[in-house]
Amino acid sequence: MTSRNPFEEIERMFEQMDKGLRSFDANLTQGIPLDLVDEGDTYNVTADLPGYDKDDIEVRLSRSTLKISAERDVETESSEGEFVRRERSRESVSRSVRLPESVVEDETDASYKNGVLTITLSKESHSDDGKSIPIE
Repeated sequence: MTSRNPFEEIERMFEQMDKGLRSFDANLTQGIPLDLVDEGDTYNVTADLPGYDKDDIEVRLSRSTLKISAERDVETESSEGEFVRRERSRESVSRSVRLPESVVEDETDASYKNGVLTITLSKESHSDDGKSIPIE
């Protein structure tokens, strides 16, 4: 009769839990990685979208939510002798970010270069002095 080591079984359970948590964390971070920086009068958003063309990307601003989405065709080829097989699929990613403050929709700018999308959003000015009312 062989004696079982209960600690080996516990260690195996921890390894299985760790694998499960790593795959869960990977699913949460899928999408578009981005940085949102407060520059005083503006917000600057930098998003990584390697492999996409400019025409594949859509940026929408709705109230105080910025939505970035991209969609492209992905092709793979495999060759066996003289036979060539192509498989096509569609890949899409998206990300919505709630902005901390309201922005001026007409004063936005976006550019895409070398797989990096850069968006500049002008904040609405909230003057603490209020609005001046002319007296007639």
